[in-house]
Amino acid sequence: MSLSYSVPTALEYFAALVQSDEHFPLLEAAASLAQDEYIDLDVQQLLGDVDQLAARLQRRMPADAPALQRLRMLNQFFFADLDFAGNVNNYYDPENSYLNAVLRTRRGIPISLAVLWMELAQGLGLHARGIAFPGHFMVKVLLPKGQVVMDPVSGQSLSREELSERLEPYKRQSGLVDDYDVPLGLYLQAATPRDIIARMLRNLKEVHRTQEDWQRLIAVQDRLIVLLPQAWSEWRDRGLAHAERGNTAQAVADLQAYLAHVEDALDVDAIAERISTLRSAGR
Repeated sequence: MSLSYSVPTALEYFAALVQSDEHFPLLEAAASLAQDEYIDLDVQQLLGDVDQLAARLQRRMPADAPALQRLRMLNQFFFADLDFAGNVNNYYDPENSYLNAVLRTRRGIPISLAVLWMELAQGLGLHARGIAFPGHFMVKVLLPKGQVVMDPVSGQSLSREELSERLEPYKRQSGLVDDYDVPLGLYLQAATPRDIIARMLRNLKEVHRTQEDWQRLIAVQDRLIVLLPQAWSEWRDRGLAHAERGNTAQAVADLQAYLAHVEDALDVDAIAERISTLRSAGR
């Protein structure tokens, strides 16, 4: 009797990782995003590389080091010794969202740097969380004497005044001023691992959409729909990308799924018309 084993696809592997909020491996899920571009990527090897960095850091750390000292030594190791920083010369390169590339080049965007930094922080017993701050992902660490909010690109600690100043353009653009203003604390809530992966994927989505790279965009949309199956706007956007690629049947199916769940959306008529056009063209 012969046994046959099928290797899961990259999307099936991702689906298995993100199926449960209770057991959501943030680093592994984030690393797996690169498998659409790097087909032979060994995610377990990448996790091992991060473990080796954590072990190097832990060997430097006194066993009785208080939390603030651990945080300072982590920042020295990550930003100074390893030289992780933002990729200011090519901020919109999709490589900035692929952890294997970020580990190789030591350059990334705030959220990819944050995922690596948080993994090392948690290995030191620090209570670190990501913050889905508008326009620039942040991290925070809960210390015995209070909370530190940091920029994961530089390790800079930010005061409430500095955070409020960074928020001002977003608030004005969104109309969240005067009677509609909301407290700063609402912007500093911890992001869930699912939220973090969604934001990473949406960063990639915007890069591929801007470049009109529909094939790569569809791959990102596949992951977003696995991650957030009831985010119906993602079904719409995948349908529109399929339409651009000439995949009429898939486009119509996705756009119909969108219309079936968003009766009050502002673009219902436009999407219905697009479906009609696609059907006519496919005859």
